[in-house]
Amino acid sequence: MAEAHQAVAFQFTVTPEGIDLQMSHQALTEIYLSGMRSWKKRIIRLKNSVITGVYPASPSSWLFVVIAILATMYTRSDPSMGLIAKIQEHLPVSQSMSTQCQAVVSAVLFSTMLWLLLIFTMRLCLKQLLSYHRWMFEQHGKMSNTTKVWVALVRIFSGRKPLLYSYQGSLPNLPVPAIKDTVKRYLESVRPLMDDTKYERMTKLAEEFESSLGNRLQWYLKLKALWASNYVSDWWEEYIYLRGRSPIMVNSNYYGMDFLYVTPTPIQAARAGNSIHAFFLYRRKLNKEEIKPVSLATSTVIPLCAAQCERMFNTTRTPGEETDTVQHWQDSDYIVVYHRGRYFRLRVYQAGRLLSPREIEFQIQRILDDPSPPCKGEAKLGALTAGDRIPWAKARMKYFSSGVNKRSLDCIEKAAFFVALDDDEQGMMGDDPAASLDRYAKSLLHGKCYDRWFDKSFSVVYYKNGKNGINAEHSWADAPVLSHLWEFTLAFDSFQLGYNAEGHCKGDVDSSLPRPQKLSWEIPPECEEQISQSLAVAQALADDVDFHVFPFQDFGKGKIKKCRVSPDAFIQMALQLAYYRDQKRFCLTYEASMTRLFREGRTETVRSCTNESRAFVQAFDDAHAACAILYQAADHQLLYRLAMTGAGIDRHLFCLYVVSKYLGVESPFLKEVLSEPWRLSTSQTPVQLSEMFDPVNHPEYVSPGGGFGPVADDGYGVSYCVVGDCMINFHISCKRSCPVTDTHKFGAQIRKCDSNAIWFIGLVLTDKSLKKIVIMNLK
Repeated sequence: MAEAHQAVAFQFTVTPEGIDLQMSHQALTEIYLSGMRSWKKRIIRLKNSVITGVYPASPSSWLFVVIAILATMYTRSDPSMGLIAKIQEHLPVSQSMSTQCQAVVSAVLFSTMLWLLLIFTMRLCLKQLLSYHRWMFEQHGKMSNTTKVWVALVRIFSGRKPLLYSYQGSLPNLPVPAIKDTVKRYLESVRPLMDDTKYERMTKLAEEFESSLGNRLQWYLKLKALWASNYVSDWWEEYIYLRGRSPIMVNSNYYGMDFLYVTPTPIQAARAGNSIHAFFLYRRKLNKEEIKPVSLATSTVIPLCAAQCERMFNTTRTPGEETDTVQHWQDSDYIVVYHRGRYFRLRVYQAGRLLSPREIEFQIQRILDDPSPPCKGEAKLGALTAGDRIPWAKARMKYFSSGVNKRSLDCIEKAAFFVALDDDEQGMMGDDPAASLDRYAKSLLHGKCYDRWFDKSFSVVYYKNGKNGINAEHSWADAPVLSHLWEFTLAFDSFQLGYNAEGHCKGDVDSSLPRPQKLSWEIPPECEEQISQSLAVAQALADDVDFHVFPFQDFGKGKIKKCRVSPDAFIQMALQLAYYRDQKRFCLTYEASMTRLFREGRTETVRSCTNESRAFVQAFDDAHAACAILYQAADHQLLYRLAMTGAGIDRHLFCLYVVSKYLGVESPFLKEVLSEPWRLSTSQTPVQLSEMFDPVNHPEYVSPGGGFGPVADDGYGVSYCVVGDCMINFHISCKRSCPVTDTHKFGAQIRKCDSNAIWFIGLVLTDKSLKKIVIMNLK
């Protein structure tokens, strides 16, 4: 095979004179450069490990402490209070070392121990400071004196120029809430969803659980919290994601979209060239920890956990019969590209350097122009990752555990990320832009069910008209982490790299670059049958998904904030009103919140349907009830803050349920809680790199964000993205098979409710008497 010949570094032949060895100079050069690149990475990682390990101090501070201790010794004072002399007495040294030299060595050892003690103390102080969250519950724009002092102390103990992972050792552990608090908040959250009889029954179950089994389960959970850095995250990843046996396509994976109104170039290969280059630049910054630690938008001194960034690249979810696993490898120098049923290995490094965007474009174009047909059974191989997990696990073990299939599968799984080149055109276009956005969303979420590799940490899709998008696997990280990468890539592609007048990437091409390597497969008929079965399952799932994506441009967060309302709380109230008008009932509502203020934190649930929101929705047609919307906004923010600071409901109950399963005990209360359907599942897509965009001078360079599939068979999945001051983008999903849900009808209700709600707020703020009531409620 051609691929095998290209991989040979040397050839040898047996002759009567002996063995004739023919070395390949180019191959040996590549081996040397590869080794050098590997050692450079090791040195950088070692250096960063040292800097992060001593943070918030710096390695140079060790020298300062040593010099200070030695200086005081020469003034005939003993800063160690006799410890240096004690160290000198027990110092195992040779007789040839002078007494003065022994004293210096002892002083250096004492200085090192003192330095390490100072680091430990500073880190402990910083950890205690970061455990303070009262600032989050203060009125917006007003900071107490206590918080001002806290901010100053955090700045002092945070050191200078932290690396990406510098704060990891100083972040506090996620606290375990008290059983009584969690039960109380749970009962408050379900009160608007139950009549008196059901609520009384649930209250009895909760009280019985709290007074008996709950305390026993809580003891085990507290024990785990003392031992583990996060008592939730490992179980959440294992039981919510990896143990799921249904398809991850639609059910778990999510997507992100390209710019809404702009396509930087109509050339497919050129768009791929720029953005793939940008992806690898981001990976380089990630490996060097040059990316600034992410902080809350309200402050530059409150760091968020960066642990999820570690598995962004070179990561794959591998199937198992009982549970999947997330595998992460060291950096690879290639990506895998899918086009028209064929898989190609594309190296993006040559002679130790990253290929330029123009060179990557050249290589991508080679793949697009390649006329070779797929191997037998190769074209729809990706459907295995789209179907049920158990058949995929069995097929992987049986057909891909050895030989050429294993080598090709390893190539895909160890790649930096996956790339799909689509022959379709997508984006907002044509006479019906709304319908085109719906098709765009479905294409990114599931494609043709075989032209994505859904197990990869993320797959990038490039369309024929130059549009692109991203599909992400969910178990390794949450959407905010990937959105940071995606925003960087979009911005760097358009505003840093750019294109020439013809729409091609800038720069020159080395035409001697080796061609992308086509992967080979030997797929037996039995495996082809399994591929067909997985495709049938995935296709039925994809066909059942209904999507509606639309930008709401009547107003944005600018006008909402002028009304002294949180944009997120405003949108959640609009969603509650829209759902009630659509379904004529209230439902359990899931809003994703993050817990990354804590080490290895992931998400928590904000139960947005509350007694106050129900009262607001029911009284919405009464103008005097408009004052409730701002009061409810403040109440919603309280729920959000409680979730962010470790006082949420659902993760605690989830972990108690896991402990009960390990102990083999049944809890009617926990069983009922964990079986409740989330008929309205919502999430806000964060915009984190707005400084790389200029929405004032370039308002067209906005992305509509991304979305996900419905969680419940009879419910809606709603993702929204607040872009700038004048736009809110919505992504709505549901299942066509459900007769009572319709994304377009629900979208129309959202538009109507948003417009009516802002009108209501305007009415309140122009009525002086109502305005006084609202401001009193806010205070």
